[in-house]
Amino acid sequence: MAQTFRALIAAGALAIAVGAAPAGGVTLSPRAPTWAELSPADRQVLAPLAGEWDSYDTQRRQKWLGIAKRYPKLAPAEQQRVQQQMSAWVHLTPDQRKQAREQYKTIKQLPPDKRRQVEKKWEEYQRLPPEKRRELTAHGTAPPPSNPAASKP
Repeated sequence: MAQTFRALIAAGALAIAVGAAPAGGVTLSPRAPTWAELSPADRQVLAPLAGEWDSYDTQRRQKWLGIAKRYPKLAPAEQQRVQQQMSAWVHLTPDQRKQAREQYKTIKQLPPDKRRQVEKKWEEYQRLPPEKRRELTAHGTAPPPSNPAASKP
């Protein structure tokens, strides 16, 4: 249960990053590249998605490409976070991914003051020791499994 919750947290953060990610210089075209057509640099960044890439629709591929184009400009810690979140995303079930996207939409629609409150709760939760987070998860009192701050890469 705790591992699923952690995966949902990472997925929520990634959904926020992907959902809020501008194309980063990638123009929308009628067809996005297949895995084999990606540049070596893009394949390296997007490696966790290799097995699923060709099943994604054009819009989803374009969003991931936007992340890949911004990736080299990220700080090493941010690059590591993106890689971890991509790996977590790939391991989620379709229902868990849907839940993460819905949570992103819900948080995005909050008024700025409420959104700041959610961000503050998330930050407080992140500072807790792992055993305390597991305890909160077990009791169902953990914050929503998403990270609104992730939309600010």
